[in-house]
Amino acid sequence: MNSICDKYDLDKFYIDLEKFSISLSDLQVEQFLLYYEMLVERNKVINLTAITEFDEVLKKHFIDSLSLVKAYDLCGEKSELTLIDIGTGAGFPGIPLKIAFPHLKITLLDSLNKRVDFLKEVVFTLGLSDMEVLHGRAEDYAKSNQLREHFDLCVSRAVANLSVLSEYCLPYVKVGGSFISYKSEKVLEEKKSAESAIQILGGKAEEQVGFYLPDSDLYRNLIIIKKIKKTPEKYPRKAGTVTKRPL
Repeated sequence: MNSICDKYDLDKFYIDLEKFSISLSDLQVEQFLLYYEMLVERNKVINLTAITEFDEVLKKHFIDSLSLVKAYDLCGEKSELTLIDIGTGAGFPGIPLKIAFPHLKITLLDSLNKRVDFLKEVVFTLGLSDMEVLHGRAEDYAKSNQLREHFDLCVSRAVANLSVLSEYCLPYVKVGGSFISYKSEKVLEEKKSAESAIQILGGKAEEQVGFYLPDSDLYRNLIIIKKIKKTPEKYPRKAGTVTKRPL
C-alpha cells in the first residue's frame, strides 16, 4: 500500500523544517498530511481557513505554527511541558506543535462547537495522546481552579490586540511560565500600549522575536510575556468586557 506521502511533493516542507532544526519521522509527516486532508475536506462544510492550497497550508499554517521554536525551547529540561492554545480555531498552532513534539501535553480551547468537533476528530484520527480539546470561552475556563495558572506555556495566533490577548491568556499561565503571542506584523506600538495591562495581569514583557518564514516575505513576530506573579482573581473580566474595554 502506498504511503500518503507519495501523493505530495514535500521537498519545500523538509527544507523549511530543516531551517527550524526540526526533524520528523515518516509517521509524523503522514500525520501532517492527513491533518491537511481533513482540514480541506471539512472546510467545505464549515469555515476553518481561507488558505487551502497545499504549499500555502504547509507554509502559512504548519511552518508558521512550528516557528514557536524561534522563541521557546520545546525540547528543554521540562519533558512534560504543559501548553494551552487559546482561540485555536482549526488547531493552529496546537496540533502542528503536538505532531512535531509529541511529548508536549496540549490543551486546545475554542468557543465554536463545530470547530471543536473537528479538532476532536483530528486528535482521534491522528492518534494524538495527552491532548485535550475544550469548548468554551477563554473568560470562563480561566475561572476554573483546574485550569487557572496551570500551564507552563500559553500560545495564541488569535487576531486580537495584545492587551486583550493578555487578559485572556495570562490567567492560564503558572508563575514562572510564559505567554507567547503570534503576530504577523511589527508590533512595537501595540506592545508598548499593552505594557500596563500586562503588568496588572502579573506579566512582564520580554523580548520579541522577529523573522521571516523560510524562503518567503512573510514576516512574523513572537511576543514573549513572562508570568512573574499571580493574576488578580477578578481577571479575566466577564464575556464582552475584555474586548469592549481593554485594560
